Amino acid sequence: MPSSSPLYSPSTMKEKHKKGEVMWPRLVANKVLGRPLGSHSFTADYPSSDMLVEMENSSNMIINPKKISNHKETQKYKVFVSTWNVGGVPPTDNLELKDWLDIDNNTYDIYILGFQEIVPLSAKNVLGAEKSRVSMKWNSLIRATLNCKSLSNSQRCDQELKVGEKQKVYPVLKDGCTPKDSITTQDYFRCIISKQMVGILVSVWVRGDLRRHIRHPSVSCVGCGIMGCLGNKGSVSVRFRLHETSFCFVCCHLASGGKEGDEMHRNSDAVEIFSRTGFPGGGVHHLDLPKKILDHDRVVLLGDLNYRISLPEESTISLVEQKEWNTLLEKDQLRCEVSGGRAFDGWHEGPISFSPTYKYYPNSDEYYGCMQGKKGEKKRSPAWCDRILWHGNGLKQHLYDRCESKLSDHRPVRAIFTAEVEVLRSSNSLKSFFMSDRFHHIQDPSDLFSNEDHDQMPRPSLQL
Repeated sequence: MPSSSPLYSPSTMKEKHKKGEVMWPRLVANKVLGRPLGSHSFTADYPSSDMLVEMENSSNMIINPKKISNHKETQKYKVFVSTWNVGGVPPTDNLELKDWLDIDNNTYDIYILGFQEIVPLSAKNVLGAEKSRVSMKWNSLIRATLNCKSLSNSQRCDQELKVGEKQKVYPVLKDGCTPKDSITTQDYFRCIISKQMVGILVSVWVRGDLRRHIRHPSVSCVGCGIMGCLGNKGSVSVRFRLHETSFCFVCCHLASGGKEGDEMHRNSDAVEIFSRTGFPGGGVHHLDLPKKILDHDRVVLLGDLNYRISLPEESTISLVEQKEWNTLLEKDQLRCEVSGGRAFDGWHEGPISFSPTYKYYPNSDEYYGCMQGKKGEKKRSPAWCDRILWHGNGLKQHLYDRCESKLSDHRPVRAIFTAEVEVLRSSNSLKSFFMSDRFHHIQDPSDLFSNEDHDQMPRPSLQL
């Protein structure tokens, strides 16, 4: 795909014609009728891989399915999940994301990146048509960062650029494929889902060789903001199936407010999200796909949940300065609501051993309202607003921490999971060929094998 082109969008032409219309009347109608917000359209590096299911069915017609022996085995994949409220601050071309995405120390199979407030939550942005320029910029930076290690010498990372040279955030690609001799299919990360609702953005990236195993990607948006339906608050949920295991990731921005009782509004938003989120059930393929969040095999919820600490401001600030996390966490609203059975029943969260992530002065390590010389300024008590939870079995958390980017008044929070995935093994080698990445990019029969393959492989085989 050209370097400046947007990600592929499976939206219909009808959706494109509606691009400039005001959204809120339709959102109110959806709320009244109990329907999810917006459409199931999203952007990605390539079309929905549901069409590969048709290839799979076609390949089964070539070889009698009764003669195919299948068995399932369990594989483990490393999943990186992070949430970041960026406070309406657009990213600059040279914004450093390497530390946040941990690419110098580790690589992961799947990255789930959730943002809140990628645009200011003004009336114009909430009531008007969606603007994708900022989300495209974030995706460009993410792509460049994730694939920095795999770039050729002609596509060096930002630290290798000459002094004063502007960082290129759009790696050179052609038709969605990687450049020859520079990036391997396995190492190159592809965006399988990118979805924005006002200020919420979810961007899902997978390792190149996993792409062909991704099925049935879908999205569902729920607005819980103004009038109980607009998208200044709410969720964007994404789902897909990896091999034989379904995943659902829910990126939330719940009700704000530090007054007593505001936690009940956040609980109510969570109930709305679980109730109103819905995914397609399989369509023409007659597949029994999970339709609700908790129907999926592996479920993670992330976002600015906005739960505060139920202590006086002075006490909270004093305990933060002393790093008395356990004392503060006893009054953490989210933990109190969960233990009291009022929200997120059955959900898990890892131990918190990091400072509260909200609210900072931008470009500062000082909490809002605590700086000398700012007399009369309204104080905002520090809080762990930004959280990552998971539900069910098959997920093991290895890391739960925060990062130190000073872009906004929140700090990003990230978690590392090992996810168990069921893999179907088949003796049908022809089926494996049709489902392979190599087959997907064939445009001419002569492209089946490179010149080097012809020289070294006099008898080509369909077994890859």
